[in-house]
Amino acid sequence: MSSHLDRHIHCFFRKMRHSDVDLVVKNEAVAYEYPWSKGNFIDCLQSGYQCWVLATEKKILAHGVISVSIGESHLLTLCVHPNYQRLGYGRETLKLLLDRAHKLDSAECFLEVRTKNDVAITLYKSIGFSVIGERKNYYPGKQGREDAYIMSRILPLP
Repeated sequence: MSSHLDRHIHCFFRKMRHSDVDLVVKNEAVAYEYPWSKGNFIDCLQSGYQCWVLATEKKILAHGVISVSIGESHLLTLCVHPNYQRLGYGRETLKLLLDRAHKLDSAECFLEVRTKNDVAITLYKSIGFSVIGERKNYYPGKQGREDAYIMSRILPLP
């Protein structure tokens, strides 16, 4: 599946493979202070979640995981390698995941995001997510725990 992203680098979306997990974990480690573990991704793959990567022939630029259950979905992680941020790859990966969820009969998507992650919040709001609640002490932080917003949007995307 190719997209207009090809103007930057020849890249394509595909389902995440077990052989991708080490690269995905490396991307998480350079992008996030509290990255997902290899075990997290293996569990998601084994559970049949929608795990996708945006790749070139040699690299994984972005990845995301969304779980889909009866009528709803939950965005679990979305990551773009820091060298490829601010190029639209996060937006396109998110749109792909939401489309996959809708095709699997999800009518609404939920996610959590750190209340201080302004870049991610701006992205989610631009795709139509709204803050519907807050989880206190949800994420690990440098000085204790950090709060998260709960966001949602109705599917499909326009």
